[in-house]
Amino acid sequence: MADQDLHTRFLPVTWRRDLDLFLAEHAAGMNGYMISRKRLASLVEMYSLSDSELAAMGLMHKDIPAFVFEDILPG
Repeated sequence: MADQDLHTRFLPVTWRRDLDLFLAEHAAGMNGYMISRKRLASLVEMYSLSDSELAAMGLMHKDIPAFVFEDILPG
């Protein structure tokens, strides 16, 4: 899936809420759309994992934005 085919407005509401909340808390003064646009494919891939698959990684669905952006934004 090419990331240029992805748009945040088409993500499920709970995914957008988690992403928007994370970016509002941790990316103040940054263009959240621009930094999230490059990582949408990773977000979609992570959100498609089951609760048990995420638990095996030590994560819950609400942790996905922090995990995907951990290299550029504080968690």
